Amino acid sequence: MARRPNIVLVHGAWADGSSWSEVIERLQADGYRVTAPQFAEASLAGDVARLRQVPARQDGPTVVAGHSYGGQIVTALGDGRAERRRPGLRGGVRP
Repeated sequence: MARRPNIVLVHGAWADGSSWSEVIERLQADGYRVTAPQFAEASLAGDVARLRQVPARQDGPTVVAGHSYGGQIVTALGDGRAERRRPGLRGGVRP
């Protein structure tokens, strides 16, 4: 059986990783490795730099999802990754 991807969940403004606790429990019960890092929310660029470190430290493919402000961080993470936006490529985000 193929290994499941890592999942990184990015919290919204005025929240922290615990806002994902119920989602994390369900995903872990299904065998996913889940990370919900904390962000200072001091600057978008700083939070994107922090998020960029998380998948780089994980083994295997990683799915990143964000809520509210976390969605902005995730979207900014994908900026400049034209190879992921090609039609038909899984994991791409189209602008």
